[in-house]
Amino acid sequence: MVQMKRNEIQTKHEQDLFDAILTLENNGEARSFFYDLCTPAELEGLIDRWRVAQMLVQKVPYRKIAAETSVSTATIVRVARFLNNGFDGYKTIMQRQGKL
Repeated sequence: MVQMKRNEIQTKHEQDLFDAILTLENNGEARSFFYDLCTPAELEGLIDRWRVAQMLVQKVPYRKIAAETSVSTATIVRVARFLNNGFDGYKTIMQRQGKL
C-alpha cells in the first residue's frame, strides 16, 4: 500500500470537511458532529492529543504527561513535534483560547 503525501490528499473533499466544521455554532453541535463522524477510539485519540498539546505548552514533563493521560510517549513526541514544527494549528487555537 502506497502512503499518500499530504499534498496528494483530495483537497476538495478535505476543504468540504473543514467548511462543515466551520458551520458548527456551539459545543452541542460540535459534540454531535464529532460523535457521528468519529469512532469512540478516533475521538479519544483527538481528545488525548489536544490534552497533551496543552500540557506541553505548560512545560509538563513527558513522563508526567504519560502517567496522567495514559498516552504513549511516542504520541507525546509526535504532538510535541507538530506543536513546535507543524502548521501552527495547536498554537492558533491555544492563543485564541488564552492558553498560550
